[in-house]
Amino acid sequence: MNSNTKHYGLGTAISMIVGILIGSGIFFKADDILGFTGGNVGLSVFVFCIGAFCVIFGNITLSQLAARSDRRGGVLAYFEEFISEPAAAGFGWFQIFAYYPSISVVVSWVAGIYTTMLFGLNPTLELQTLIALGYLIFFFTLNYFSLKLGGRFQNISTIMKLIPLIGIGLIGIFWKAPVPVTSETLVVPLSQVGWGFLAALPATAFSFDGWVVATSITHEVKDAKRNMPIALTIGPLLVLVVYLAYFLGMVAIVGPEYILEHRDNTIYQIGQILFGEQGGTLILSFILIAVLGVVNGLVLGVLRMPQAMALKGMLPKSERIKVINEKTQLSPSAAKLSILVSLSWLLIHYLTQKFGFLSGGDISEIAIVFSYITYISLYLKVFKLSKNKVVPLLGILGSLIIVGGGIISNPTFVPLFLLACSIIFYCGYAYMKKAQTIK
Repeated sequence: MNSNTKHYGLGTAISMIVGILIGSGIFFKADDILGFTGGNVGLSVFVFCIGAFCVIFGNITLSQLAARSDRRGGVLAYFEEFISEPAAAGFGWFQIFAYYPSISVVVSWVAGIYTTMLFGLNPTLELQTLIALGYLIFFFTLNYFSLKLGGRFQNISTIMKLIPLIGIGLIGIFWKAPVPVTSETLVVPLSQVGWGFLAALPATAFSFDGWVVATSITHEVKDAKRNMPIALTIGPLLVLVVYLAYFLGMVAIVGPEYILEHRDNTIYQIGQILFGEQGGTLILSFILIAVLGVVNGLVLGVLRMPQAMALKGMLPKSERIKVINEKTQLSPSAAKLSILVSLSWLLIHYLTQKFGFLSGGDISEIAIVFSYITYISLYLKVFKLSKNKVVPLLGILGSLIIVGGGIISNPTFVPLFLLACSIIFYCGYAYMKKAQTIK
């Protein structure tokens, strides 16, 4: 088939975008968002809407670059063609050494949290981290030695994550029973939150993360100039509806105070309320498989990114890293590098959680915030190239809101972590700059 064949209509494009956007973050970030907004449900809904706003205008902005390019590879390709090869290398280094591994580590840790709930284990940070380590090693091994098994698990988990999201949303619409009593009042008055609600934005960005992948299908959509902006607007709005249905369904069943008291354990309690003694176990099983599916998908990216970068000569020892094992069709050196980096981030994550450096947040949110900083340079490029200046300006505004929220969430440590991400980006940029000089 010709790679330029346009074989996706508007409906298919929308469904693909929805599938890409709906992740597992909503399961363990909803309580964080509610907490940062002081338990104010209306303000939490507003924060979700801001997240959708950022995604919609970011997506439409990047799709304009996709429409101008024949290259595949998503954001990395956009940096390479529209900014520079060194900038692309910097972005690639950030993804290899910070973005993918930090997110995969945090989601693995969340899987560890749900595993301890499911099996009634003592929910210590050490045990959760140890379980996360086991999941990481398992999925690295699975995806390295069996591409088919990894793909099948991904398909199953995609279906699994939709069941509790839609189910609780629908039940919440018709729920009339009184909310359970909490042991204490945990809701912070809105007057005490002020602009602090912006600290909820990194958690929201995590829930919507992965949206940049949606622009990669632009080349395969019929009448992309017309259909992609529509699909990239409707798709995130549908995801927003699903997320709000789930969130408001939880609020309707147990109330905001209960969610703030029980945090990640809320969904287990809801399962018991709805379906009896085994209900919590049933819902947790669905969610655990959904979360593990995200770990699986992230590991797929972690394993392949160094290989893709090495083919472009953007990493030291690229000649060695790009060598493919014929049986696995993957690079052994890239796999070793990916595992080593991921384990390093697992240790960093453990330390930040152990000593409370990130005030209830985690390292993955910082990586996502930094990615929004990098997107600004692409939005500025679209601003220069496009006659319509409004969309890229709104994309830039969305990024600045997310970045501001990230800094507000922890003014001490978040800037330090963002500086670390900047150093990683610069190292990749400098390496490629030097490589070009040698050539």
